Amino acid sequence: MKAHERRKEILSLLGNSSAPIPAGVLSERFAVSRQVIVQDIAILRANGYDVISTNRGYYIGGAIRAQRVFKCRHRLDELVEEAEIIIDRGGRVEDVFVNHRVYGRISARLDLITRTHAEELHRSLVSGASKPLMSVTDGYHYHTVSAESEAALDDIESALRQRGFLIEI
Repeated sequence: MKAHERRKEILSLLGNSSAPIPAGVLSERFAVSRQVIVQDIAILRANGYDVISTNRGYYIGGAIRAQRVFKCRHRLDELVEEAEIIIDRGGRVEDVFVNHRVYGRISARLDLITRTHAEELHRSLVSGASKPLMSVTDGYHYHTVSAESEAALDDIESALRQRGFLIEI
């Protein structure tokens, strides 16, 4: 298969996937090295394609149009529940950030799009290796959430408010 054909197929796979696809999976699929896939992604980006890289793999950006920032507060043991409220209503938890009084805004990209992603994040935080950002602000934190429509974001906002996780800004 020629390189331009492989890149075309990579775009098709990423565009039709509901979850990020790791470079290793792509390299196996096309029988090339991970480095070749990384180079293909760089070329696709240089040609104007919005390919997003995460620790879970690649996905095509731009498919989700509406975004909103929610200020939340909860305990660590409620993290999965908060994420599931968002995910089950068609949302994607793009990031988490806090506004620290000394250090300013501290953020981390999350890209939580499935319940499994939320559970993996929770497991890694309760293992004690790292603390969640919200621990430095007494549980207060913000999420950028994206969804296919403002109506979906309204539904997410309502559910977070009803559960008591939403703090009015």
